[in-house]
Amino acid sequence: MTPNPKHTKIQFPLWQYLNQPLFSQDTKLVLNPQRFALIWRLRLLERCWAKECDAKGPQQH
Repeated sequence: MTPNPKHTKIQFPLWQYLNQPLFSQDTKLVLNPQRFALIWRLRLLERCWAKECDAKGPQQH
């Protein structure tokens, strides 16, 4: 059974793109929509990775 492409593809984060802070010292304004989408997807992946690691609890070496 193949997954439905509608549910697997991440849509462009239009709302986040339009709500970027203009004069923030913490985040840089990204005007290029393709670059913004790439950065947003990378940050989403990092958040998901951190959440998965947190869910596993402390790691033993």
